[in-house]
Amino acid sequence: MHCHHLDQLESESIFIFREAFAKFQNLAMLWSIGKDSTTLLQLARKAFFGHLPFPLVHIDTTYKVPSMIEYRDRVVREWNLQLVIGCNRAVLAEGRTFPNGRATRVECCSTLKKDALQQVINLHGYTGIFVGVRRDEEATRAKERYFSPRSTTMEWNVTDQPPEFWDQFKTDFQPGTHVRIHPLLHWTELNVWEYIEREGIPVIPLYFDDGTGHRYRSIGCAPCTSPIASTASTVAQIVEELRNTRTPERTGRAQDQESEDAFERLRRDGYM
Repeated sequence: MHCHHLDQLESESIFIFREAFAKFQNLAMLWSIGKDSTTLLQLARKAFFGHLPFPLVHIDTTYKVPSMIEYRDRVVREWNLQLVIGCNRAVLAEGRTFPNGRATRVECCSTLKKDALQQVINLHGYTGIFVGVRRDEEATRAKERYFSPRSTTMEWNVTDQPPEFWDQFKTDFQPGTHVRIHPLLHWTELNVWEYIEREGIPVIPLYFDDGTGHRYRSIGCAPCTSPIASTASTVAQIVEELRNTRTPERTGRAQDQESEDAFERLRRDGYM
C-alpha cells in the first residue's frame, strides 16, 4: 500500500533526526515501549540506514504490565539495540508511590518518571533526547516545538520557545540545558497506526482485543491505565476504528484526570 501522506510524514521526521544528529554530540532516545516511541524507533532506524547511533532510554517504574518488559527485551535483542534503563530506586525503596497509597498519581509520575529521567541525563550527560510526542495527543503537547529546550532543572518554559519556520530550527541553547527533540510532532494517532500497518512494525499485544471486547489505546503504568471498549484485534481494524471515533486518546490514563491542570504542571516540570 502506497500512501503519499505517510511518505511526507516519514520524510519530515527523518529530516528532524538527521538535523539533530548533526547538531548535538550526545543523544539518546526515550522509549516507552508504546506505539508512538516504537514508530519513532522505526523512523530512527530508517534515518540511519538500519543502525541506531545512540542508545534507547527506558524509564522503568516497575509498575508496567509484565508483557511490556518482555516485549522490550525481545525487540532490543532482535534489533541489536543499546538499552539504558532508568529507575528511581530510592523512591521505590521508600515506598512513596501511588500504588502504595503514599503519593498522588501525579506525584508518582513525577518521581518515578521525570526524576528518573533526570538521573539518567545527569549520569550520561545527554544533550538531546528524542521523544515520541505528538501535538494531537494532548493539549499541553500541542504547545511543543520540534527542538524544545529544558533547563538544568528539567523545567520547560512554555511561554518562551524558539520560533520554527520553514524548517529552520534553533539548535544553539544555553550550556547545561538539554533539548527534547520531537520527530513525531506533526503526526496524528491515526497516522501512527497507518504507518505501523504499512511498515509491519511489531507492537505490544495489549493494543488489541484479546476476546474480552477491550484493548488498551494508550499504555502506561498498570495501576493508572485502563483499557477501552473495543473489538479491534488487528492493526487494520484499529485504523478503521480511529477514522470513526471522537473519544480522546488518553481517556484511559487516570493521571490526566487527577486535576484540571495536573498534566500541564507535570510537563512544565520536565515530564515527557
